Amino acid sequence: MRAVNENLKLQNPFGAHIADRTKFYCLIETHGSNNDHDRSKIEKLFDKLVGDKLCSDVVMAENSGQILNIWSLRERIAEALTKDGFNYKYDISLPLDSIYQLVIDLRERLKNESVLRCIGYGHLGDGNLHLNLTTKEFNPSAFKLIEPFVYEWAKQKNGSISAEHGLGSRKRDYIYYSKPKEAVQLMKLLKNTWDPNHILNPYKTLP
Repeated sequence: MRAVNENLKLQNPFGAHIADRTKFYCLIETHGSNNDHDRSKIEKLFDKLVGDKLCSDVVMAENSGQILNIWSLRERIAEALTKDGFNYKYDISLPLDSIYQLVIDLRERLKNESVLRCIGYGHLGDGNLHLNLTTKEFNPSAFKLIEPFVYEWAKQKNGSISAEHGLGSRKRDYIYYSKPKEAVQLMKLLKNTWDPNHILNPYKTLP
């Protein structure tokens, strides 16, 4: 929230006064066939969340413009972070009970480095954490403290070093932090069976 506010001038829908005392925001979108009925159900849910002190405040979009404004806060986080300078990006999956602990541990690990932000956001439904760290320019010392620590940490939690975006070309040799050699061999067998000419996503799949 601070990144999109400071770097993109997007406004906090709860008001600026709440930004410094709120640790987490959760964006929920629902779809149904009856607007009045759907709204009634979501309002009851929010009343229960606030009543049970699981959240402190709620903002509901009233029209399509407000929906777009709220979604832009989530969808433009990556854009906001690029304006800090150099961005170290990781897309991993972790158990929900430890999904944010990696951010906390990295902040402590990097406290003596010139790190501008160390944040995590993502999808609670599938335990997908978008871990992002920024420095004014590339910092080799910080990078050595980040990798392979991030992959080792994910392995200890039985997570995956890659969630929704695949291995790409940078992560393919790190797959063994998430999968045993036997699993990778099976993946290669399946790859060769369905894509014998290696024309699908070339050079970006397996070690």
